[in-house]
Amino acid sequence: MTRFARPLTALLATAAAASALTAAAPAASAGASAGTADAAKPTIVLVHGAFADASSWNGVAERLQRRGYTVIASANPLRGLADDAAATAALLKSVKGPVVLAGHSYGGAVITNAARGNDAVKALVYVAAFIPEQGESAADLAGKYPGSTLGETLREVPLPGGGTDLYVRQDRFRKQFAHDVPARDAKLMAAAQRPVTAAALNEPSGAPAWKDVASWALIPTGDKNIPPASLRFMAERAGARAAVEVEGASHAVLVSRPDAVADLIERAAAGRR
Repeated sequence: MTRFARPLTALLATAAAASALTAAAPAASAGASAGTADAAKPTIVLVHGAFADASSWNGVAERLQRRGYTVIASANPLRGLADDAAATAALLKSVKGPVVLAGHSYGGAVITNAARGNDAVKALVYVAAFIPEQGESAADLAGKYPGSTLGETLREVPLPGGGTDLYVRQDRFRKQFAHDVPARDAKLMAAAQRPVTAAALNEPSGAPAWKDVASWALIPTGDKNIPPASLRFMAERAGARAAVEVEGASHAVLVSRPDAVADLIERAAAGRR
């Protein structure tokens, strides 16, 4: 076990022993999608989490496009929080007009940093996501309350230049991440997952944009990566205008319940509680 991986796995394994952290992605077409949108509507920018790619948003993006929104599902590098946030911030600067920025899981920490100082971002939507305060890491928040079993499912891959990539073991992927996703789809999600560095999950957040930008949160009550108690705590602390609970849904709620996720993003776009 490398120096970078140890803090995360130790923290999450401890939380699991006391008693769900990131997303999974379907192996659908990846990347950004943009439709012809009503000029009055904001652009929706979606940021995926670890063990996933932009295609994890496919079901959500399709629904939002049908409702007339331009949607961009960004490619989150998953290399380090500051670097990932900088890449997202650069993308945001290329978008004309108002933006609603949504993040899933680790993507929540990314949008918390990427939106800072950008007046075009009118709303933040956290989907089974980390909402860190300054100085907190994803690993800190995953272990704040008991219930996460992610740590014991991780597979470590040492990197040539130092550090460690983390994957979820494929034989445990569905039970851990996506118990409400059909088995065939979850198997493909496990095969197509992208790794995150252990360093990214242990990197402290900077000053949070949610102190200046209105936020909305979605909490799947069957999450085994980020405990629902932690999701509720973060949403309340951030003063989320709405915190919608999806009963029994897994951490992969954006895949299993895209209607609920799209509905919340549209509420945020309209500024509705």
